[in-house]
Amino acid sequence: QVFPSQDPLDRADFNAVEYINALFPTEQSLANIDEVVNKIRLKIRRLDDNIRTVVRGQTNVGQDGRQALEEAQKAIQQLFGKIKDIKDKAEKSEQMVKEITRDIKQLDHAKRHLTTSITTLNHLHMLAGGVDSLEAMTRRRQYGEVANLLQGVVNVLEHFNKYMGIPQIRQLSERVKAAQNELGQQILADFEEAFPSQGTKRTGGPSNVLRDACLVANVLDPRIKQEIIKKFIKQHLSEYLVLFQENQDVAWLDKIDRRYAWIKRQLVDYEEKYGRMFPPEWCMTERIAVEFCHVTRAELSKIMRTRAKEIEVKLLLFAIQRTTNFEGLLAKRFSGCTLADGTVKKPEVPPPSTNPFLEDETGAEADEIVIEKSDTDKPKKPKVPDNPFHGIVSKCFEPHLYVYIESQDKNLGELIDRFVADFKAQGPPKPNVDEGGAVLPSCADLFVYYKKCMVQCSQLSTGEPMIALTTIFQKYLREYAWKILSGNLPKTTSSSGGLTITSLLKEKEGSEVAKFTLEELCLICSILSTAEYCLATTQQLEEKLKEKVDASLMERINLTGEMDTFSIVISNSIQLLVQDLDAACDPALTAMSKMQWQNVEHVGDQSPYVTSVILHIKQNVPIIRDNLASTRKYFTQFCIKFANSFIPKFINHLFKCKPISMVGAEQLLLDTHSLKMVLLDLPSIGSQVVRKAPASYTKIVVKGMTRAEMILKVVMAPHEPPVVFVDNYIKLLADCSTDTFQKILDMKGLKRSEQSSMLDLFRLRLPAPPPGGDSTGSLSLSAPTPEQESSRIRKLEKLIKKRL
Repeated sequence: QVFPSQDPLDRADFNAVEYINALFPTEQSLANIDEVVNKIRLKIRRLDDNIRTVVRGQTNVGQDGRQALEEAQKAIQQLFGKIKDIKDKAEKSEQMVKEITRDIKQLDHAKRHLTTSITTLNHLHMLAGGVDSLEAMTRRRQYGEVANLLQGVVNVLEHFNKYMGIPQIRQLSERVKAAQNELGQQILADFEEAFPSQGTKRTGGPSNVLRDACLVANVLDPRIKQEIIKKFIKQHLSEYLVLFQENQDVAWLDKIDRRYAWIKRQLVDYEEKYGRMFPPEWCMTERIAVEFCHVTRAELSKIMRTRAKEIEVKLLLFAIQRTTNFEGLLAKRFSGCTLADGTVKKPEVPPPSTNPFLEDETGAEADEIVIEKSDTDKPKKPKVPDNPFHGIVSKCFEPHLYVYIESQDKNLGELIDRFVADFKAQGPPKPNVDEGGAVLPSCADLFVYYKKCMVQCSQLSTGEPMIALTTIFQKYLREYAWKILSGNLPKTTSSSGGLTITSLLKEKEGSEVAKFTLEELCLICSILSTAEYCLATTQQLEEKLKEKVDASLMERINLTGEMDTFSIVISNSIQLLVQDLDAACDPALTAMSKMQWQNVEHVGDQSPYVTSVILHIKQNVPIIRDNLASTRKYFTQFCIKFANSFIPKFINHLFKCKPISMVGAEQLLLDTHSLKMVLLDLPSIGSQVVRKAPASYTKIVVKGMTRAEMILKVVMAPHEPPVVFVDNYIKLLADCSTDTFQKILDMKGLKRSEQSSMLDLFRLRLPAPPPGGDSTGSLSLSAPTPEQESSRIRKLEKLIKKRL
C-alpha cells in the first residue's frame, strides 16, 4: 500500500466474491448491474490514463538528472577559479604591505632600544647616587632617610638583575649588600646599647633614632627584625623570671593571679613608654604577651612536676579558672595574628563542635541536663568562634587533671552511696495512680551532676581527660543500674508450698494469692520508668560527649554497654510483672486441670477458675497500666509477654483435663471463649478510656486462644468413623505432631487399643509437607474468624438457657 485509501479494491486481503456480494446483496439489486458495470469501466479507463501519464513522465528523468549534474560541476569549477584569484591577490597585498612597512619597523626597533637605554642609564645614575647617599647616611645614622632610600635602591637594583655580568653593576650590587649588612649590625648594636641584656632598663622613653631604625629593619633581612624583637622581649621579661623563680613563694599555684597581674602592668607600661617606637604591624604588645604565656607554661609545668603531691583539686581548679580567664582576656585584646607563624600549636577542636551547654554554664545547679527528645529536633547553634589563645598556658595543667578525675570518681561514689541510703531511709515511692509511675528523683540528680562534670572538664581539656571522665561516667551508670534499680527490685519466692490445690478449690471471691503488694508493683513500674529514662538520657549523653571531645578521640567514647545494662533492667522489670500475674493465675489453671470434666452434667455460666483468673487480671493490669502511662510501649511489651506465657500454659493445662465428656468440652469451650475475650480486652481492662489493643498483641491472643478452641472442637467431634475424625483434626489443628494427637485421644478417654489404631491411621493420613512451606498457613485458612467463633458461642449460650 503506497497511499492510504478507503477503497476496498486497494485492500491487501481483497476478495472478489465478497466484493460482488456487497454490490449485489439481493436478487432485486441485479436490476442495476449495467450501471455498476459502466462505473467500473469508467474507473478502469481513468486508472489507465493515470498510469500512462506517470510512465511518460518518468522517461525524461534520467536525462534531466545528467544535465543537472554537468551544470553543478561547471559551477564548482568556476567557484574554484575565483577562490584561487582571491588568494593570489591577498598574497600580493601582503608582500606590498611588508615592503611599505620595512623602514617603519626598523625605526620602531630603534626607538624601543633607545628608550630602554635611556631608562637603564637613569636607573644606573639613581643607583650609583643612591648607593653613595646610603653609605653616607648610614655612617651618620640618619635612619629616617635611609628607610625610604634603601627601599628605592633595592627596587632599582631589581632592574639590573639581568646585567649582573657587567663588572660595574656587580660592584654596585655588592656595595648595596655591604650597606645592608652594615645597617643591620649597626641597628642591632644601637638596640643593645639602648636595652642591654645585663642591667636595668632605661627609664627614659625611646629615641626617634630607634623608631627610624625599626623602619629600616622592615626593609632589611627579616632575621634582623626577629633578632630585635627577640632581644627586646627577652630583656622585657627578665624581671619576671627573677620575681617568679621556682623557689619563690609567689611562684606556686595559689598565687597565680600575681603572674597575670604583673604582665598586665608590664603591658600598660610598654604601651606608655615604647608603644610608638615599634611599627604597629610588628604587634609587639601581643608578642610580649605570647612569649609571657610560653614562659609561664614552661615554669608552671616545671614547678607542678616538682611539687605534684601538693596539688589539690580546689587549688588546681582555682589555677585553671584564673588561667582560662586570662586567656579569654588575651582573646578580647589581641587578634592572635602572631600565633599563625607556628610559635604555638592551637588546640585541636572537632569541626562540628556544637556545645549545647555553653548557654547555661553559669546557670543554676537545678537545671536539668539538656538531653530531652525535643532538643534533638531543634537546629544546632552556630559554632562559636575559637579562642586562638585557648590552651596557650592552660595546656600545662592537662597532665595533672588526673587529680580532678580522681576527685570526681570519689564524689560520684559518695553520691551513689547517698542515693542507696536515701532509698533505704525513705523507702519506695508512694503509689500515685494520678501521676503514673514516677521516675526516681535520684537519676535526675545523677545526670545533673554528670552535666556539670562534663561542662567543667570540657573547659579544662577536650583530650585524654575527657576519655578518663567518660570511663568514670560508665562505671557509675552501671553502679546506679545495679545498686539503685536492680538492687531494689522485689525478690520473687521460689517456694509455692502455700498454693495447695485444696486451698485453691476453696478459694472464695476476693481472696488473693498475688505475690506482690500494690506498693511493690508500683516500685517495679517506677524502676522500669527510671531505667527507660536512663537509657534515653545515656544515649544522648554519649552524643554530647562526642561533640565535646577531640575528633581523633570520638571513636573511643562508647556507652553501648551501659545502655544494654538499662535495657536488662527494663526486661527484668517486665519479666517480674509477668511472673507475678502468671503465678497468680497458676492456682486457677491447676484447679481447672483437677476438675472431673467427665462428670459435668450440664453447661452453666463460666467456671470458678475463669472468674479467679479474670479477678487477678482486673486487679493487677490497671495498676501496671496506670504506673506505665508514660512508657506505653513497655506496657504493650508486658501484655505481649504475658499472653505468650499464659496461653501456652493454659493449653498445657487443657491437655491435662482428661477424660472430658461432651458437656464438659462444651463448658471448657465456653470458658476458653470467656478467657479469650478478657485477654483481647487486657490492655484497656478496667479503664474508662477504651483503646484499641495493639495489632501485634491481638494477633498473638487470637492465634493462641483459637488453637485452644480448635483443640476442644476436635475433642467434641465423634471419633467414629476414624478417618473423618483424623481428617477433621488435621484440618482444624494443622498439627503434624503425634504427641499432640496422643493428648487429644487421652482427653477423649479412648482405650489404648483404639489409640494405637488411630495413631497408625493418623500417620498414614498426614499430608506431605510442602517444600519450604509453612504449616501455619493451613491453620490460618481453616480456622474460623473471631466473629464467627463469638456467634457460635452465643448460640451455645442460648441453647444452655433453653435447657435451664
